[in-house]
Amino acid sequence: MRTNQNYVTAFFIVIMLISIGLAPVQGNDGEAEVRSTIEAFYKAFNDGFTKPADYAAEDWNHINPFGGRTRGREAVLKEVREVHQSFLKGTTEYIEKMDIRFATSDVAVGTVVSVGSGFTSPDGVKHKPGRAIRTFVVVRRGKGWQIMQDQNTLIQEP
Repeated sequence: MRTNQNYVTAFFIVIMLISIGLAPVQGNDGEAEVRSTIEAFYKAFNDGFTKPADYAAEDWNHINPFGGRTRGREAVLKEVREVHQSFLKGTTEYIEKMDIRFATSDVAVGTVVSVGSGFTSPDGVKHKPGRAIRTFVVVRRGKGWQIMQDQNTLIQEP
């Protein structure tokens, strides 16, 4: 009797260890996909948002660094395309650091510190090259991951 209990206990321990060992692998695959989605956003930024935005959900919410909020992929694309054809024309932004955390298996939060080129805002203020921090909410929709929300904040350097 005692031997059967030992086998059952050992079996459950082995199953637990296998599942713990596999969990990071599954997470890394999801993390890579989320990172790729966020990287697609930055590529689109650097290209002036001229191409289709497969990386963004239809209900995309965008909060710009000045506190404006735009809802819906088409409205967000209209806004970012306009600014990238005017005062942000030719600007670039590159990822310095990114970390990904999962709220659920279908929802991830990405925090990105980026370095952007300088620009002159419509009010005539010259902004030097600088850093920003952007938070993304990325959701699994269908077979892929899409950005559902992003908020961009300029980092005030001392």
